[in-house]
Amino acid sequence: MTQKELTVLMVEPGKHPMVTKIKDDLDSLQKAVSIGADYHGLIKFVSLGNGDCIMCNEEGKLIGLDGNRRLGNDILVGVFYIMSENEDGELMSLTDAKIKRYTELFWEPEAFDRAEIEETLTCHFI
Repeated sequence: MTQKELTVLMVEPGKHPMVTKIKDDLDSLQKAVSIGADYHGLIKFVSLGNGDCIMCNEEGKLIGLDGNRRLGNDILVGVFYIMSENEDGELMSLTDAKIKRYTELFWEPEAFDRAEIEETLTCHFI
């Protein structure tokens, strides 16, 4: 069985977005948001509400990853990836048009100090 490879947009702190390929399996996705060989990042998906999503490190703010880009009232930290998903929640590659759109949207790197990032930390009790 071959693994599906996704064409996604990678956005790293302090850099311009870059198109890359990522395998669609748990190990590859966790490694993509990791910060070292000994740490497998916990994955968090944030829906963009249009069939696209952002994949980032769920613990990024707690472990002190660098601020990356603002998204609404939140600040994304560490590297994140933009990809599409279908109605069943399966991950899909971005189209060329979406790559262009998100590259333009996230083109300019942003800088945040630790206090700004900490202000966006939230806790949800269930």
